[in-house]
Amino acid sequence: MSGFIDPDRAQFDAFKALDRDAPLNMLNLVAFNDLANYPGDHDLARDGLTGAQAYGLYGKHSAPVLARVGGSILWRGQFDMTLIGPQDEDWDAMFIAAYPSAHAFLAMISDPEYQRAVIHRQAAVRTSRLIRSTPLAPQDGFA
Repeated sequence: MSGFIDPDRAQFDAFKALDRDAPLNMLNLVAFNDLANYPGDHDLARDGLTGAQAYGLYGKHSAPVLARVGGSILWRGQFDMTLIGPQDEDWDAMFIAAYPSAHAFLAMISDPEYQRAVIHRQAAVRTSRLIRSTPLAPQDGFA
């Protein structure tokens, strides 16, 4: 399992083509590098941080931006196992972030403070899944 750290252009364009005014949730599934992979000229490149430590820095520095755009973490969980699906995928971090709109998400990732924080995410992540969904009202049953 490797790659899938940032969206490619086609995925990002598809995201931007969806309704930007409706609330959205982003399911985040993240697997960390054993050691953070910072660019060679970054101050932390030689500090030997783990992927988990680098992701912690990403969370610490990006959380204020998430709050500022009106976002929040709805749910966090600890990965136990995959019952249905690829058995070679396991996740170090799993959470759902809620945003009042795609405009808010785009504002977050464009924010200079977030831009400085994202290098920690890029150094930390071996692979990830970021899945956009539209919140629906709860109901009985699954359909």
